Amino acid sequence: MDDENLLTIGTLAARTGLSVKTIRFYADKGIVPATCLSPAGYRLYDVAALARLELVRTLRALDIDLATVRRVLAGETSLAEVAAAHAAALDVQIRVLRLRRAVLAAVANRESTPREMDLMHRLVNLSDAERRRFVHDFVDDTFGGVDANPAMVELLRSTMPELPGDATPEQVEAWMDLVELVQDTGFRAAVRRMAEYQAAQRADGDTTGLHHDLTETVRENVGRALDAGIAPGSEEAAGIVAALTACYAETFGKADDSRLKEWILERLEVADDPRVTRYWQLVATINGWPPLPDQGPVFSWFGRALRAFGRQ
Repeated sequence: MDDENLLTIGTLAARTGLSVKTIRFYADKGIVPATCLSPAGYRLYDVAALARLELVRTLRALDIDLATVRRVLAGETSLAEVAAAHAAALDVQIRVLRLRRAVLAAVANRESTPREMDLMHRLVNLSDAERRRFVHDFVDDTFGGVDANPAMVELLRSTMPELPGDATPEQVEAWMDLVELVQDTGFRAAVRRMAEYQAAQRADGDTTGLHHDLTETVRENVGRALDAGIAPGSEEAAGIVAALTACYAETFGKADDSRLKEWILERLEVADDPRVTRYWQLVATINGWPPLPDQGPVFSWFGRALRAFGRQ
């Protein structure tokens, strides 16, 4: 081999930016051995060794371990396979870092105590399945063992909150608040009462499921009344109540009389818990949905109007 085409270890270090010590280490480990020795016993390297060493430097800069580097150089695995595996690993690391950043920002925003910070950190580092378990346990505890509205149970499970990898501080805060809410015994007891009421209604023959159209009709009509400043006990309110009770009668197959108004009022009172609205608002925030309006004023107005005209 022409010695003029060989590089000394010092020249190799200058070319690659690696230290002489590091190059010797790679040679001793058999990763990039010297091409040959000079008559004086110094290590010499050819252009192929230079290329191998530059590849090693690049792979190590990407935090790829020596065992994998050795397999790449030996042709036991391809660069594409190694790159794909490490890209996936980096995605996980990036997700963790983003969540940590969101946690720190959330802590700063709400001036959290050390206990809250620890709780937030532990919650966001759970797997998606472990996080969903909090809500599944809540649903199992509040709806389990009773023949509640299956459509409602399915709605709760199908809208399971999913904390995104690039969660904002607001989403982290919402996640923490949601976990506290679903573990609150008072809230669980209130939802359990709703489930038992639904079961009793189903036992009486109500198997009509969810009523999105009916609920939307109430929101639209009462919303317009609120915007217009119509009082629940006014003559204008009487017409709105009459139109809405007719919708309820048609939906549920009941007579449109005073007993229907009392039944509707009973349903509204059972469902009247602001924590339910809070639950759905938190789920919307975590899942990145559009903000959900507070429908409390709508159904409060409807309830007062029903009481005003309940026996008419």
